[in-house]
Amino acid sequence: MIELSDAQAFVHSRISVLEPEEYAVARAPGCVIAATVRAQEAVPGFANSSMDGFALRARDTVEGGVRLRVVDSVRAGEVSSVVVGAGQAVRIMTGAALPEGADCVCMIEEATVEGSDVVIARTLTPGAYVRGVGEDTEVGQVLFSPGDVLSAAGVGVLAGQGVTSVAVHPRARVGVLSTGHELVTGAGPLGPGQIRDLNRPMLLALVREAGFVAVDLDVADDTPEDITRALRGAITACDAVITTGGVSVGDVDFVKTVLAELGGEDARWMQVAIKPAKPFAFAVVGPRRVPVFGLPGNPVSTRVSFELFVRPALRARAGHRVLERPTLDAILDVALERPADDKIHLVHVRVAWGDDGALHVTDAMRRGSHLLHAVAAANALAVVPTGARAHAGERVRVIVLDTDSLGVAP
Repeated sequence: MIELSDAQAFVHSRISVLEPEEYAVARAPGCVIAATVRAQEAVPGFANSSMDGFALRARDTVEGGVRLRVVDSVRAGEVSSVVVGAGQAVRIMTGAALPEGADCVCMIEEATVEGSDVVIARTLTPGAYVRGVGEDTEVGQVLFSPGDVLSAAGVGVLAGQGVTSVAVHPRARVGVLSTGHELVTGAGPLGPGQIRDLNRPMLLALVREAGFVAVDLDVADDTPEDITRALRGAITACDAVITTGGVSVGDVDFVKTVLAELGGEDARWMQVAIKPAKPFAFAVVGPRRVPVFGLPGNPVSTRVSFELFVRPALRARAGHRVLERPTLDAILDVALERPADDKIHLVHVRVAWGDDGALHVTDAMRRGSHLLHAVAAANALAVVPTGARAHAGERVRVIVLDTDSLGVAP
């Protein structure tokens, strides 16, 4: 058997980053920026009011109050033609350009309107409630660097510059292929010996959840010819391919042999020292060096393999720097039973923050590589190393699968 870290290293060493593409900004959130983006415009581009109120000269305000004549009113999108002089003020709305001559704004709540005058009851300083030119962004400032992930706020930043497209590493198109003569898709009665294909829908959902484009490759029969035909077509249309089934030691486990033929020295079939998900095949195929992941057919094993091998590799392919899910220490409220073998055990568990401010494993799911429903409510994987004891009260590392379910630590 091969150690988990060695298997992961083999995969990561053969993953290449997708070449940059120009994406419309609206399409790019979640993608990794591929080229430096600099500001072409100052933001704000002109001094403007941050409050509804009155624009005036700070030196006209005195302790105890001053009466000023209101000589104009200006809204956002307008520019006053008035030059504010001594003893004058201009009614101004939030976002409106500061009139010439004014150097501060008195917010409406601190002013008293009396006819055509306004009484300012306190002393103001220059710049009060004024957004200065370039206060947020200066011309030439670096907005994004290669490796940055474009967020929703980043979309707003680019929109504020008038940028409509940006160079990013594209979202990988990830094909998902099930293999197995016994598999049936959709509804309808099952024939003798048939089972429904649940791995492919699950993997397609996992690919989408991870932020990539899922491509349904349907089901291939358990023959070398059918699997080869499906994979050859997939590597021309996809940036990565996931197969499920056909990687163990059965008489019709042909995926591993097909990958060995297609991938050459960049292919490897492994028995990884983990439970579940011991069998795993991997290859890099074709001139575009498309990674193909051969995952086991039992659904819980498929899920674990995706987390350990596929998801990090897909993120690397898309240019991400952070590849792994968050891994934290947690206190066991329940014991995690494990046999004395030479494997790392990955146990589906529920974790939650305790009143003590620590993360706790509150429940462990039934274990079995075929028991998908039993682990569907898990929000983490507990990593129990070889030879480790996992009694209640001890600490264990957990891979958090669903950060939203954790909430905020007390």
